Amino acid sequence: MIAQAAALLAAYVIGSFPTAYLVGTANGVDLRTVGSGNLGATNVFRTLGWKWGLLVYLADGSKGALPVLVLPSVIGAATGWPWGVVFGLVAILGHVRPVFLMGKGGGKGVATSSGVFIALAPLPALCAIVGFVIVVAMTRYVSLGSLVGAVILPVALLLQQRAITPLVIVGAAVGAFVFWTHRENIGRLRRGEERRVGRTSPAPSSGSRA
Repeated sequence: MIAQAAALLAAYVIGSFPTAYLVGTANGVDLRTVGSGNLGATNVFRTLGWKWGLLVYLADGSKGALPVLVLPSVIGAATGWPWGVVFGLVAILGHVRPVFLMGKGGGKGVATSSGVFIALAPLPALCAIVGFVIVVAMTRYVSLGSLVGAVILPVALLLQQRAITPLVIVGAAVGAFVFWTHRENIGRLRRGEERRVGRTSPAPSSGSRA
């Protein structure tokens, strides 16, 4: 029980690592006061450019994959269900509610979720990522691409496993969670007010808010 509790804490701490915040700080910007105010790869992309955005996406994805791949062996369990899934979900929670930022101001969980499912179910995760890329390329709405990927993931899991397995249920739950974290984006999409990618926002001082 002690090893399991320690591994769960480690998954949460790994997920909490504030990649976007640190990247913004290194560039003299508090990303919580710029653009969407979100500490995710999309806001980094808009504010600091695609290179920093890609770095944050890969780092946040790794925060999801590493607990799934490494921590089960620490407690003597197999990677996958159930412990790999549990550690992945805890890492996503850490990303959205990071302990290093007092449980506030995290990302929306898309990049970290993609890392979790790349480790758990590579092919369905790849299908979701491809869907995301296609939608963003066609519409330039990252939020819409994220929502489409959140729908594709559980469907692809269901097609792969040919049954409503625990992993399919978790995939559907994570997809629903992505919709919940994007509820404001959904409102802006409906009103035609959502920002498109393709241009970066100027990086104002940390005291300003866009």
